[in-house]
Parts: sequence; structure tokens; C-alpha cells
Amino acid sequence: MKDLDPVDLDLVIVGGCGHVGLPFALSLAECGYRVGINDIDEKKIEEVRSGRVPFREAGADALLTKLLPTGRLELSPDPAMLRRTRTVILVIGTPIDEFMNPSMRIFENVLDELAPHVQNGSLIVLRSTVYPGTSETVERRLRAAGIDADVAFCPERIAEGHALEELRTLPQLVGVNSDSAFAKARELFERMGVASVIRTTPLEAELAKLLTNTWRYMKFAIANQFFQIVSRSGLDYNRVLNAIRQDYPRAADLPGPGFAAGPCLLKDTMQLSAFTADHFPMGQAAMQVNEGLPGYIVDTLNSRRPLLGRTVGILGMAFKGESDDPRASLSYKLRKLAQFKGARDDPRASLSYKLRKLAQFKGARVMCTDPYVPDPSFEALDTVLRDSDVIVVGAPHRAYRGLELDGREVVDIWGITGPIRL
Repeated sequence: MKDLDPVDLDLVIVGGCGHVGLPFALSLAECGYRVGINDIDEKKIEEVRSGRVPFREAGADALLTKLLPTGRLELSPDPAMLRRTRTVILVIGTPIDEFMNPSMRIFENVLDELAPHVQNGSLIVLRSTVYPGTSETVERRLRAAGIDADVAFCPERIAEGHALEELRTLPQLVGVNSDSAFAKARELFERMGVASVIRTTPLEAELAKLLTNTWRYMKFAIANQFFQIVSRSGLDYNRVLNAIRQDYPRAADLPGPGFAAGPCLLKDTMQLSAFTADHFPMGQAAMQVNEGLPGYIVDTLNSRRPLLGRTVGILGMAFKGESDDPRASLSYKLRKLAQFKGARDDPRASLSYKLRKLAQFKGARVMCTDPYVPDPSFEALDTVLRDSDVIVVGAPHRAYRGLELDGREVVDIWGITGPIRL
């Protein structure tokens, strides 16, 4: 394609108003880059323009307020913004389709929409987790469209809510096929002050990101399996866990039990499963354990005393503590099942929501509360505590520490309100 537009933006982040894109944009602008933020969600664009970050992210609101007057941030829903740069960062991941396999349709559609605006000689950085082989596929599609561009897979590896800190303190993987692509990508991140830059091939980086998230998911699964084994034995898991960990360094990395949810862990385990010839039986087992934990809790409660006619209060609907994000990378089948049973058609499908539906199937009245997740169907914390027969901690928010729950039937597998209990 012929370059017609002036190059007056150092980079453009596509999907730049989301949990991954916006903190990255703010960090780059803070380092002096002129950053374009392209996003199809015009409501979020207006929120950011007005100085408000659309989600909880430590330090982001103050940094946005500081940067807006500098003019180093420009927001637009128009993909033509890409004509004004030679560095495009795509924050578009690979979703899971109705057959629980990675779907490239959304990614390909976005790429086809953006390709006419990409300048020759550009660096295309893929930032979100993708199915192995996606980076090279993108490079081939661009070349087939007559665009000479370098493609680099540079995955984010931050903990949601702590991006501004971790973007600089964690090493950055740069998966490339050429020295020129590596030089461009390294300069981008080194100017931002990242801890180190590690060069790999695109496929190596893609697999490294999937393996990292899957390993974390599997550790949660074994922790949850251990919890269920001890709980079924009628023992106090706190005593067993303390016996494992106390003054024993080789067991220090054993997590406590809890819901393993969010927008990445399950999805990435499923992608790795789809990539392997044997369909990754250890990963499949981890999915069964983690996804089955809400059902185990509900069945245990119901076996003690039928839930029919009782009120269950769930404290916390976000996928993790101190977050306002209720998303969970549940399979398409599970999401459709929740919709069929009356759940609203939205992206919220955290394991806390699944727990609520399972309890409802048993005949319980379910009340939900969360200090960060807005939902008109939720109740105030005081109301839930007052009216519930059973209290279940769905997300370990700090607001639940120190609650007076003595004498109440409480399920707290996180141990946020005291000892782990079911």
C-alpha cells in the first residue's frame, strides 16, 4: 500500500481501553511516547477522555489525570488512526468457540478491518494471549495483502489490577523471526524501563505464555483437590495445610483453595489442550476440579441440610479479591447453559455466578453483594448478612475481613474471614 498519511503517533494500541491496553498506553505515554488509543467501545473512550479509568487499576486514575493535559494520549474509534503510525499494538486475544476450541474468526475479522490502514514498514505487536502459530499467520496475511510489516508476539504477563507496577518490573518476552523486528520491539520496551527483554521465536513466546497461565491454573487445581479430599474426610483443612507448609520450604508454594477464574486461566488451558495431540489430560483434570468446585460446595451444603427454602448470601462476585472484574473464561457451553437458565446475556460468568445458579437449582433463595461490581440485582452487604441463612465468600475482598460471623453457617474456602471453612 502507498503511505499517504503523516506519521505523527509513535504507536497505536488497538483495544486500548481495556484491562490490558489502557495501563500499557498510560505507561508508554508516561515515558514520552505519543500514544493513540483505538477502541470500538465509544462509551469507554468517552470515560477515558473525561479522566476516568473504566475499571479498578492501582494508580491508573491519577496517572490518566496527569497525562491528559500533555496531549500524548489521543483516543478514537476510527481504525484510520493506524495510518498515522508505524507501530501497532493489537490487544486482541483468541476466544473459545462453541466447541471449546480456539476461534480465529474474531481475530481474522479485526485484522481484515485494520489491514487497509497499516503502513508499510510497520511493527505489529501482538499483546494478548493467542493460539500457537497466530503470529506467523498474521504476518502471512499481511504480506498476502501487500503489506510489508514485522510481527512480534510480546505477551503481557501482569496481574490484573497491578499492571502499572508489573509492566516495568517483570521481564518482557519478545517473539520474533528477524533481527529488525527484535530491534524495534526491544526499543519500545526498554524505553519504558522493563526489567529485561528476552528474545524467542514467536511460537516459543506463544507457548511460554500459555504454559505460564496453565501452570498457575494447575497449581490452583491441585490445591482445590487437596481441600476436597481433606474436607470429605471430616478433618480441619487449616491444620493439614499448616502441617504441610510450616517451616517446610519445599511446600511453601502450595496455594490455598479458592475459585480459579478470570478471563485467562481456563481459556489458556483450553487452548493448550487444543494444541496438543493427546488433548492434555492433566489440563483436562485441572479444568474438572476447578470448574467443579462451586458444585462441590453447593452439594456439600445441601447434603448437610436441604437448601430448599433457605437463603444463601454470596459475598463477592468479582473473579478475585479487590477487583471489579466479574469475567471468567468459562466455556461457551457453560455460558449458554447459564443463559438458558435465566442468566443475562453478558460476559459475566465468574465462578461466583455459577455458584449462585447452582444454589438456585437446589431451591435456595440467593442474595449477592460486591463492593466493586455494579449490578442492580445485588444487595447491600448489611442486608445480605442480615437475611442469609448461609454465607458463602465468593471473592476474598479485604472488606470481608473482620466481619462478625460467629454462630453463622459460613463457607469461606479462601480463609479471608478467619480459618478456611466449609
